[in-house]
Amino acid sequence: MNLIFLSARHGKSRTLSLNASVLTGLIFLAAFVLLASGWAGYRLAMSAVEARQPTESELAAGWQKQLEAQQQEVVLVRESVQQQIDALTLRLGQLQGRMLRLDALGQRFVESGMVVSDEFNFDAPAAVGGPEDESSAVDSYTAPALTDMLDQLEQQIEDREKQLRLLDKVASRQKLEDELYVQGRPITWGWLSSKYGYRSDPFTGKRTWHGGVDLAGKEGSDIIAVAAGVVTWAAERYGYGNLVQIDHGDGLVTRYAHAKTIQVEVGDVVQKGQVVALMGSTGRSTGPHVHFEVIRNGKSENPVKYIQRASR
Repeated sequence: MNLIFLSARHGKSRTLSLNASVLTGLIFLAAFVLLASGWAGYRLAMSAVEARQPTESELAAGWQKQLEAQQQEVVLVRESVQQQIDALTLRLGQLQGRMLRLDALGQRFVESGMVVSDEFNFDAPAAVGGPEDESSAVDSYTAPALTDMLDQLEQQIEDREKQLRLLDKVASRQKLEDELYVQGRPITWGWLSSKYGYRSDPFTGKRTWHGGVDLAGKEGSDIIAVAAGVVTWAAERYGYGNLVQIDHGDGLVTRYAHAKTIQVEVGDVVQKGQVVALMGSTGRSTGPHVHFEVIRNGKSENPVKYIQRASR
């Protein structure tokens, strides 16, 4: 095999003869160069890859950063959960306070007789129960579900509060009306000694008008108000002796005369059944008794119809 080389500079040509052995050597040389270049490229690439892989210390540092980030996330989750628990606890405390007020109102109704105490016991929890359903899954409440339950409970409490407040107003009005209702005897013990109307005067024997009733009893026994009202007279008065006068409103006034001592003062607000004086024989009197008068719009009325009145 001949190779001819031409030179552009000198214009001459050269001929190189290649025999089989030389050609084979060249082929092996080319193959070696290719293999060496491939191996060198491979080693260079592996060196680059090995250079990019982190060391054990770098891996440990990376894991530490990831762990710190996860720990921070756990802290944030715990804070969020604690805030939710605090909010639910606050709402629960508020609902408990409102329940206590409702129990107090209910107890007032029991004490007033509007609710039977054997039927409602506000000092004990409500009795509940039922068989256990084994087929149902036993799961704890989630925070949203618990919040929904508290919302429903709060709405129910608001409804009950409105109803109980309305009942309380009705009960208070009824109680006030009962207190102002003139009814009953002004003494706890005694008897009727003189009726309402014309009679023989115990001092002169003449026919005179008696504008009240006399109820005799033991000296020093209680004289009580037959209804709630305001004391408008609490002193001695001519003919009456020691007199207590109570204004019950709506033009209705009661008088309690001949008392031994007076237990109230002008301006006092008295309750029904309250002791206002002690029985005596002061003024124009023949013995221990109370002269009881009922006056409506300035005119006397027969106290017997109020004494015999049915209670409300």
